[in-house]
Amino acid sequence: MTELTRLTITAAREGLAQGHFTATELTQAYLDAIAPAGDLNAYVLATPEKALEMAKASDARIARGEAGPLEGIPLGVKDNYAVDGVRTTAGSNMLKNFVPQYESTVTSKLWGDGAVLLGKLNQDEFAMGSSTESSAFGPTVNPWRRDGSDQPLVPGGSSGGVAAAVAAHICAGAAGTDTGGSIRQPAAFTGTVGIKPTYGRCSRWGIIAYASSLDQAGPIARSVNDAALLLRSMAGHDPKDSTSVDRPVPDYQQAVGGSVKGMRIGIPREYRVDGMSGEIASLWDEGAQWLRDAGAEVVDISLPHSKYALPAYYIVALAEASSNLARYDGVRYGERVPGRDIVEMYEKTRASGFGAEVRRRIMIGTYVLSAGYYDAYYVRAQKVRTLIKRDFENAFHAGIDAVLAPATPSPAFGIGEKSGADPVEMYLQDVFTVTLNMAGLPGIAVPAGLSGDGLPLGLQLIGRPFGEEALFSLAQVIEDAAGRFECPEKWWL
Repeated sequence: MTELTRLTITAAREGLAQGHFTATELTQAYLDAIAPAGDLNAYVLATPEKALEMAKASDARIARGEAGPLEGIPLGVKDNYAVDGVRTTAGSNMLKNFVPQYESTVTSKLWGDGAVLLGKLNQDEFAMGSSTESSAFGPTVNPWRRDGSDQPLVPGGSSGGVAAAVAAHICAGAAGTDTGGSIRQPAAFTGTVGIKPTYGRCSRWGIIAYASSLDQAGPIARSVNDAALLLRSMAGHDPKDSTSVDRPVPDYQQAVGGSVKGMRIGIPREYRVDGMSGEIASLWDEGAQWLRDAGAEVVDISLPHSKYALPAYYIVALAEASSNLARYDGVRYGERVPGRDIVEMYEKTRASGFGAEVRRRIMIGTYVLSAGYYDAYYVRAQKVRTLIKRDFENAFHAGIDAVLAPATPSPAFGIGEKSGADPVEMYLQDVFTVTLNMAGLPGIAVPAGLSGDGLPLGLQLIGRPFGEEALFSLAQVIEDAAGRFECPEKWWL
């Protein structure tokens, strides 16, 4: 029944409603597809017994006419979401045996709407990375390959396992998180759709934190409509999260396919950076033309402080990471390595539990927060953050409804290509995505074309605060013009 895994969430919902197949049959089809895709290393833990139990309950609700919006839809979940009774590691040896006895708000909303858990998906350790190479479970491999090449490619990060699983049809959709592009960049690398909603739209409660003022939950799916369905279930106010915004959640699916006539789309001149692939620059121009053809007005705009976004982001994010990860000390929870005294126990536990990239970021974050450097680095970075946010506010005040930009500066790169001695080379992968997190804005990445060697390329739409509906309308224009993208060869089977 492998044909069931080819269905979009939208088509699967229709098939379940019409009785063409059961939730148990749909779930079993995905479970059967997971094992042969083991070479992708997308799942760090499959939960077949739990999945079939949840699918059986969905079948019963469907039979009673009580189906939820995602009833019987098999999903994967990034491994930084706490799922009650299911091992949750955030891709780290520090939490390799952690089994939470509570449920994150976002996943509880998904299960409340009838979704089925297939398992936990690989990620960069504590969501720190742009390639999923820093995971304690080893790197995830992108389902896509360059034409005529067997070189394994990264799926992006930190939600690389999420994007790879969706692209490889081993889950119908998945929940990821985005701190500086960790949903949108892997979506662009894998030919999938990923949306980071406005900060506060989805609860962060029960998600293992990287940088609390930047982290935001969001879905990756195979179509714009599927992403809209998932986000509607994931979003909503949560009194357990003080940053959660109390405002109604729209029916995002109603916006998909809506008219974009009269919308003003900004093209930021500062995003034409050195080193950007010529193919991506051409695709950016083509995307602007697609929006013009649909009735939108496309205008040049300036976001002058964007050039400072990447260094400011890495100061703010790493400072918050240093603070958030201080709790992993071997005393209260997590792994513990014994020592002669408590200081040595701390040192050995953190040296053993954290990987190289996490240790690097903790050290940098601690440095910028230290006496004598706090004002020079952290305070200055927060001032730059305010200026970045003001740039967008000025553009929106001038009548811009959304901004069109590339999602990444290049297609997917090879495993090991950018994980050498210079970490800055990897950090530059986030050059187009970090501004949204600094400003708290929504953004969606949509596949828009293929590179000369056959790899997916994505475009990014940036919206007003809580302007996700406009993004879904605009993204559908791009999807209609470009089509959907499937891996031409399933080399892992």
